[in-house]
Amino acid sequence: MENVKNFLNLFVDYLQIERNCSQYTTVNYATDIKEFYVFMNEEGIGELRDITYQDIRLYLTKLHQKEFARTYISRKISSLRSYFKFLLREKYLQENPFSLVSLPKKEQRIPNFFYEDDLNELFSLSDLSTPLGQRDQALLELLYATGIRVSECCDIRLQDLDMYLDTVLVNGKGKKQRYVPFGSFAHEKLKLYLEDGRITLLNKQNNHHDMLFVNHRGGPLTTRGVRHVLNELIKKTSKTLHIHPHMFRHTFATHLLNGGADLRSVQELLGHAHLSSTQVYTHVSKEHLRKSYLSHHPRA
Repeated sequence: MENVKNFLNLFVDYLQIERNCSQYTTVNYATDIKEFYVFMNEEGIGELRDITYQDIRLYLTKLHQKEFARTYISRKISSLRSYFKFLLREKYLQENPFSLVSLPKKEQRIPNFFYEDDLNELFSLSDLSTPLGQRDQALLELLYATGIRVSECCDIRLQDLDMYLDTVLVNGKGKKQRYVPFGSFAHEKLKLYLEDGRITLLNKQNNHHDMLFVNHRGGPLTTRGVRHVLNELIKKTSKTLHIHPHMFRHTFATHLLNGGADLRSVQELLGHAHLSSTQVYTHVSKEHLRKSYLSHHPRA
């Protein structure tokens, strides 16, 4: 097989420099392309220019046989389509066989979200007399108050937080920045954490950095660390929830729309590039209304 590593390196540079993609997006693209190279090896296809539409159909058939989700397969098609388009631009290929492939129709899955009783119980669990309890409570309040992604939350630095205006500067996908407000509950818990718990955690290992959220050793809190925090909290509740960090984002959007917020405002707060990404939460709201109707109307 040709020296495909050079092509992939060039493509990664293109994603990072020209398209300004995040590290997360770039890694996903590279992973999808490497997996396609494995398929090429298995099928004895020596060069990228030898790929035909029939080869792609076989590749997609194998993905479907493994029962991958449609969203997962769509991502792989998008990654490979962009890669072959790039090779076409660089005049290595004469045509892009992936341009003939349509994306699988998206499944209309309603995002999971917390009901108010679930949230109230979660918010009552942290021991505010301890540094980690103060951190956990500040984390929960900020995630729910802003609807930011967990990766965005872990990237917040002290200088991004404006405690006077109660806003946070968020670095979103594609390195796009946005200001997101937060309310009095989040302000109160952040203030306690910043003035007490965070300082104590940093001093444990004589750690000094400007990341807002820190782990038990005083280092920056990672997305994996956030998942661990939430899993530990849910163990203390009476709920049998399967919790994941993105549920706070879903809950933020759902509760805003249920409360009467307009779709465009929610789109801005979430940092969605397209309104269609936000519209999924209108389905959540409608489902919530439907369940309320069925539960309470005497002739439902």
